[in-house]
Amino acid sequence: MKVRVRVPASTANLGPGFDSLGMALNLYAWIDMSLAERTSVRLIGEGMPGVPTDKSNLIYKVAQMVFDKAGVSHPELEIAMYSDIPLTRGLGSSAAAIVGALAGANALIGSPLSDDELFQIATELEGHPDNVGASLFGGLVVAFWDGERAEHIRVEPHEQLEVLVAIPHFQLSTEKARGVLPRQTTLEKAVYNVGHSSVLVAALCTGRLDMIPRAMKDALHQPYRASLVPGLADILENAAEHGAIGAALSGAGPTIFTLVDRTSPRKGELEGYLKETLGREGIECTALWLSPEPSGVTVRAVQPEEDLADWVKSLRSGVGA
Repeated sequence: MKVRVRVPASTANLGPGFDSLGMALNLYAWIDMSLAERTSVRLIGEGMPGVPTDKSNLIYKVAQMVFDKAGVSHPELEIAMYSDIPLTRGLGSSAAAIVGALAGANALIGSPLSDDELFQIATELEGHPDNVGASLFGGLVVAFWDGERAEHIRVEPHEQLEVLVAIPHFQLSTEKARGVLPRQTTLEKAVYNVGHSSVLVAALCTGRLDMIPRAMKDALHQPYRASLVPGLADILENAAEHGAIGAALSGAGPTIFTLVDRTSPRKGELEGYLKETLGREGIECTALWLSPEPSGVTVRAVQPEEDLADWVKSLRSGVGA
């Protein structure tokens, strides 16, 4: 048996929802996985420099965790991966790899683990539930992890929301972005974020898009991370004046995430503003128009002779599905 996994990218935090809010985006990674006599890991495309191709590969190691939990032994796997999700840019590339590996390995052995069990494993591996929850369940995920168990509620994204991301052409590790955060905060900042995050969730649930610009403000992490992404502070302060509903650092960054009304006539203005603001700081970026992805990870069986590289070529030519 051979399975093909599609897993969406994700953005986390959405401003004030630090480690608790995540949204799936229609940017994907694909993984082919099958049992084998000898392990091989093949990376397709040029978007994964430095990713191991032996048994130290994250996808291989996570798959083995599934087998161990299910009480089976399959030490040799054939894995192929292609991804449009840029690495270490704040769009959930590691979460996508974890969720894709969990779902693929589980499907290979008849899906003995529930989605909740996969969510618990993914959250413990990632250390927070926002990105993995979004990639696993799709849509907007509101979640928490108390160190022992993760819980989540999925919210259907409003159909009027569109997403513009500006992806700087440099990487920023999560460890570095977390390293600049203070270990303690004031009561005022904690209350500020609890209130803003709560109103943001309520606005997204009820379609009150007019509340989002104010509700997306944050006091816990973005002010400290702004020095790592020159131009970020300007964009957070002024993006709404150029057509954004709201703006935030995507996850740990450096990608900048903006929510947009898909009927807005100011999309070109907003894209130009993001590029110009980062450009003044000497930062080149790629701007991508995306949508919230309502579906989470999907898995389907494919014929053993079906090659992921050939499928990717057909997809790029408009033939694949």
